[in-house]
Amino acid sequence: MNLDVNTKLTVCEEAKPKKWTRVLVMVTAIAWLVAVCAGLILLAGYENTPGLAAEPPDQWPINSRLLPSSEHATLVMLAHPRCPCTRASVGELAAIMAHSQSRLTAYVLFLKPEGFPDDWEKTDLWQSASRIPGVTVLLDEDGREARLFQAATSGQTVLYDKQGHLLFRGGITSSRGHSGDNAGRSAIVSLVNSEAYQQTETLVFGCPLFNPQSACRVPRVKKDGR
Repeated sequence: MNLDVNTKLTVCEEAKPKKWTRVLVMVTAIAWLVAVCAGLILLAGYENTPGLAAEPPDQWPINSRLLPSSEHATLVMLAHPRCPCTRASVGELAAIMAHSQSRLTAYVLFLKPEGFPDDWEKTDLWQSASRIPGVTVLLDEDGREARLFQAATSGQTVLYDKQGHLLFRGGITSSRGHSGDNAGRSAIVSLVNSEAYQQTETLVFGCPLFNPQSACRVPRVKKDGR
């Protein structure tokens, strides 16, 4: 009888660690799933949170150094050269130009804050925009033009007709860094091709242009430390 009792006790003692191991594995798995879900929720929230929208003037700003077209509409995109979200906006601009049938003059202005080193703005975004047929890429020293168009978020796009009247303002992506069909692109293509389109304002997704705390504004330090 004592032998049977001892045997049962031994079996029970061996089972306890296995039981607790299974519990620990289950708890770990649940914690991992909760963390993943929370991360996805935060990411989705970030991607779908728009930036500060512009309130551009209804008439082309007279102090702008840009020359609007007198023959057709003119588009201006205000961009931060180091905003990863703006990569999708540049891609959407390429699609707009492809569907504009040479009826659109377009500028992309890349911000360069005061005091930043030479060529700081010459990023892959600058190169990508420069390769789009019909697009003129220019440097916007300390955001002078962005301020004239009252832009605050990278990717902000405005469209004016040949008389200089504002037709559209907003972004040309549906969320941060997301390419594909969106209301902004559809609106501009329709307006440029003289088609009726009711929506003339959309949300803009991108990094702040003038926030000094934005990670996009950190200068790239050269290898020699300068």
